[in-house]
Amino acid sequence: MIEDLDLGFDEQERGEKGRHRRGFAKKRNKRSGGRGKTVLALLLALVLLGGIGGGAFYGFDRIQNYFVTPDYDGAGTGEVTVEIKQGALIADMADALHAAGVVKSPKAFIEAAADNSRSKNIQPGLYKLRKQMSGESAVAAMLDLKNRIVNGLTIPEGRTAKNVYKLLSEQTKIPVKEFETAAKDPLELGVPDWWFKRTDGKKVKPSIEGFLYPDTYEIPPKATAESILKLMVENFLTVTGQMEFADRVQKERGGISPYEALIVASLAQAEAGNKDDLGKVARVAYNRVFGEFPCNCLEMDVTVNYYLELIGKPTKRSADMTDAELNDPKNPYNRKLRGLPPTPINNPGKQAMEGAMDPPAGKWLYFVAIDKEGHSAFAETYPEHERNMVKAREAGII
Repeated sequence: MIEDLDLGFDEQERGEKGRHRRGFAKKRNKRSGGRGKTVLALLLALVLLGGIGGGAFYGFDRIQNYFVTPDYDGAGTGEVTVEIKQGALIADMADALHAAGVVKSPKAFIEAAADNSRSKNIQPGLYKLRKQMSGESAVAAMLDLKNRIVNGLTIPEGRTAKNVYKLLSEQTKIPVKEFETAAKDPLELGVPDWWFKRTDGKKVKPSIEGFLYPDTYEIPPKATAESILKLMVENFLTVTGQMEFADRVQKERGGISPYEALIVASLAQAEAGNKDDLGKVARVAYNRVFGEFPCNCLEMDVTVNYYLELIGKPTKRSADMTDAELNDPKNPYNRKLRGLPPTPINNPGKQAMEGAMDPPAGKWLYFVAIDKEGHSAFAETYPEHERNMVKAREAGII
């Protein structure tokens, strides 16, 4: 008869792994039918076991685990550090806490999180917790900011990979050389090979440039150069996946590949002086390379500066660049070369990628900053651009 009792509660819990991130699409009938059934079934089991004899208590101890969630009492003892990874679901957090000995069962944490509406605010990172905590105590502890180990590092938008390595090295004391070595194979760091495709016929040499997503990162104490760069790549893939960046570019940008759109996003990130203009600068890049611009080249000095940084030379203002630097035939990022440069020239943020994915309509071929907030004026013809240049001079911008 015991086999006929409803022991399907674990199946419900396993089903919760597929639900929304850090939340629940629907809570169980809270204390209404589920627990009532459980208590009734447990009483029935007691009656059944009552007639079995001396082994009843042993049998009851084993059977009750099917009906009652294994859980500790209280706030626990000792200390343990637990890492919650980027993108972790509530069920993933529960597994990590159980593996570390914090909670008695994943189900204990899942149930406690379901009962606490603030559980969706639990963030990835490192937490200083105790062993043998109740599920409720564990949820409360992870919502208490003093238990979160903060080792945050912010990577600003538009930094080159070389600059990112320097920032990471200053924070972690890991030598820049180790980041450079780890970055040599982007595929090993998690960048899918389909990203390195172009439709313009140019050969692609895979580079990590563009895939180190700018954000604030919690750096684990024992992190390596490779693990940190993998974390940044994973973040890039998560953000672009949520944006549907690759799919929308392929459907909406007329044969341009996602990689080429990422290159355009990096150009917009470098050239736009104000976030309001990111999409328009992206449109200018598309119009120059794929439109009616005479040379079908970019003529953007930011590509020259990128090359100067690559070869270990200081970057310069456009007005200070020599003709030799502007027109270096050995420079694969030469601004006069037809088409887009070989790689992105920095690591663009979400807004720059949105601008490259869905730029505003316009036939602009020229732009120039006209105020100290970095806003630009855009023009379709060179005479119109010259009038905008006058405005820029009058404002003291150029």
